[in-house]
Amino acid sequence: MAKRLQEVQAERQELLIAERVLNRLTEQDRAAAEAAAAVAPAPARVAGRAVLLIPHRSESPDEAALPAGYRKILAIVRAADGPVRVRAVGEEPGLQVTVRGKPEPLPAKTTELADHGRLRKRGDGRFTARSQ
Repeated sequence: MAKRLQEVQAERQELLIAERVLNRLTEQDRAAAEAAAAVAPAPARVAGRAVLLIPHRSESPDEAALPAGYRKILAIVRAADGPVRVRAVGEEPGLQVTVRGKPEPLPAKTTELADHGRLRKRGDGRFTARSQ
């Protein structure tokens, strides 16, 4: 009986430790989810349609707040040797250029990034990266 009692107490101790570890991991996951939600693009409705709000550069200098397509456009413009046209951005592999039912989404996205201070639009219609 005494031996069985010791085994049960040892098992109970292991379960308590496992419970503490599980609670700690759950809290870390919750904190990570809250941090990701705070950085995620803010969805909104404009004229009854769902849109993503792109934060101005001064509001959120962290690019993680941008949707993936916008981050990809920024990376392409930064990687270019000089000013680029929207067509050159669209020729890069891995970038979705057309969206069914939406005319010219790539020029609109690039212009929106410029309007929000994340890119610089030159007079000749080409785009350059702003210094970080």
